[in-house]
Amino acid sequence: MKALLLAAGLGTRLRPLTETVPKCLVPIHGKPLLDYWLDLLFEQDIIERVLVNTGHLAPLVRRHVGTSPWRDRVDLVHEEQLLGTGGTVLANRDYFGDQACLIAHGDNLTRFDLAALVARHRHRPRDTLLTMMTFTTDNPASCGIVTVDSGGVVTQFHEKSADPPGNLANAAVYILEPAVFGLLAGLGRSVIDLSTELLPALMGRIVTYHNTDYHRDIGTPESLVLAHREYPRGSV
Repeated sequence: MKALLLAAGLGTRLRPLTETVPKCLVPIHGKPLLDYWLDLLFEQDIIERVLVNTGHLAPLVRRHVGTSPWRDRVDLVHEEQLLGTGGTVLANRDYFGDQACLIAHGDNLTRFDLAALVARHRHRPRDTLLTMMTFTTDNPASCGIVTVDSGGVVTQFHEKSADPPGNLANAAVYILEPAVFGLLAGLGRSVIDLSTELLPALMGRIVTYHNTDYHRDIGTPESLVLAHREYPRGSV
């Protein structure tokens, strides 16, 4: 399986820090977010290669990847104009061939059992096309909140609603089947957002895998402080 780490964003909510540091290189206990991701994805020998998209401060990301112990298994693709999460997936469909692939937002700090996530996808209910990792959030209004049935299949999705029905949140880590590329192409646009344009169209065809270990969006100064406080030093 191959993976795509979405890492091209501007990180506007973390300014002024992200004026000089790409969001994917923001450090937690001195270790950049991207390094946590590469360690997590490669150390279980499940992911063959990882594609990282770059945009904001791309030369810094390229330089950092060039010093990584995983550099021989990391590919980079640059976006002069950001394509959105879904647009990036679609633009790089040939990278994945006809195999299921893992897609993740590289600006989240997370820890989960990758083998269990992959097994959940392989044994997913019939007719589902996408496996979504979920977590229990302490700030539901800032997340995409899902409602699931008894089998863990998503029945409702509420993207950053002011009054969401619960705290079961989308962790923005997915494994998707190649058929999803066709759905994205069918939208007829190059710039696409997964959360607002694809996921709502897949109700009943998304199964969930719940992360009970750790997950936090490093999107604001407040969440960055929490990550430093919560996440143990030395953890992958």
